[in-house]
Amino acid sequence: MSATIGRRRALQLGGLAGLAGLAGCSGKSLGDGGSGSGSSGEAKQLQFMFWGSTAEQKAITNMLKAFGQEKSGVTVKPVFTPADYDTKLNALVASNRQPDLCYMQSPMGYRLAEQGKLVNLYPYFDKYPDLANRLPGTYFWWDKGKTYGTQSANEIMSLWYSKAALKDAGVETPPAEADKAWNWDTFVQNAYKLTLDQNGKHPDEDGFDPKRIRQYGVSAGLGPTVYQPLLLSRGINFADDTGRKSMLDSPEAIEVFQNLADLMYKHRVAPTPAQLGNNAPSTTVQLKTRRVAMVIDGQWTLLDLAQGKLEFGMGVLPKYDKPMTITLGGATAIFSSTKHEQEAVELYLFHDNPTKVDLFSTGLWMPLEKRYYTDPKDIDVWTKNDAHPAEYKTAGVDYTINNSAPYFYQKLRNIDAIDKVLTPAIQVIQQGKTPAADVLKPLASKLNGSLLQGTYPTNGS
Repeated sequence: MSATIGRRRALQLGGLAGLAGLAGCSGKSLGDGGSGSGSSGEAKQLQFMFWGSTAEQKAITNMLKAFGQEKSGVTVKPVFTPADYDTKLNALVASNRQPDLCYMQSPMGYRLAEQGKLVNLYPYFDKYPDLANRLPGTYFWWDKGKTYGTQSANEIMSLWYSKAALKDAGVETPPAEADKAWNWDTFVQNAYKLTLDQNGKHPDEDGFDPKRIRQYGVSAGLGPTVYQPLLLSRGINFADDTGRKSMLDSPEAIEVFQNLADLMYKHRVAPTPAQLGNNAPSTTVQLKTRRVAMVIDGQWTLLDLAQGKLEFGMGVLPKYDKPMTITLGGATAIFSSTKHEQEAVELYLFHDNPTKVDLFSTGLWMPLEKRYYTDPKDIDVWTKNDAHPAEYKTAGVDYTINNSAPYFYQKLRNIDAIDKVLTPAIQVIQQGKTPAADVLKPLASKLNGSLLQGTYPTNGS
């Protein structure tokens, strides 16, 4: 699922830091404190709480209205909450006024599920094959045979670029096929060609002025959604398979983090956090204004790119060994206190159906079910439109199926506590004054203490 631009940027650049973490279930509404009997003679009312951009608010509201029209006797109230989402949801749970369904960050979802406050959707798999046949990495299992659901939608990380900037620099477009991905050195070389100061000089030319850069070759940062695909490409992950030993002190991880920092401070082909500023422009604005030529960012940016009157393209990420990206997305969950569980499950299936919600065809979301990546007719349902570029089949669909792994933030236990140590340490590397090795070795030691407590199940068995 998407979030506001600020939340998306926080996710890309700094982990969970900066993230915010109703009638139906209790019979009380958010505003009036009234009650409902839930008797068969009354309309069944559900509440759906969610965050997002203005475009997402409109699309979700329309979807909820369409569900009410299709499902006789059921009405759904949208509860749009664009700011302080986790704080407000926690307050509703504490006062037993939670919605029937809602968007939810995965750490909160696991906590509430383990407390028995969320519906286990696994028993519905036989009845609803579309729920059972989703991409494996999109499920949130908390125990054997227990899942509080899946991501609301899928997302991947990609390389976006301005066609005009590449054409002017004489740089070939980034590969859209995984097996043709640029290696890291080629990626850096092209970033040099795309970086210009106010006098048109490149970073490797005499007289280049790093204080007056007109166009950066790439914007990347050191956020977990950027470094994890590169770690995977290097043959490792954030932690080992048990989720109890950090891999951040390995030579492979140190190389990845140092290379990302070097883009900013050694090669000077990428903006630093200070140069981006606290309110960094969106990817669309950066590419459109030619502030940058390429950006590593999530699938969600396609919605704005497609509407931005910009000649853009989509490529796969640079690689070390095997080309890799990650899949990620916030959850949607059903509270076990709902009075109308069956209707809530039907709404759950309706809300992430690409034939019911236009956020798939407009570029914000990617589907969850495998058939939308393997069956040509189903692929066309959400990609055969003006929003998705010509190269999307290989750079988006095939890349997801063949070259992706789940985002580690969604699978590690104790991630909230881990992040309080992880994010400040990575920010030190991002400041460019301390070598990556000097930060990552003590960081790994801290994580290997009591913080890394294993992973949640990867499947229901």
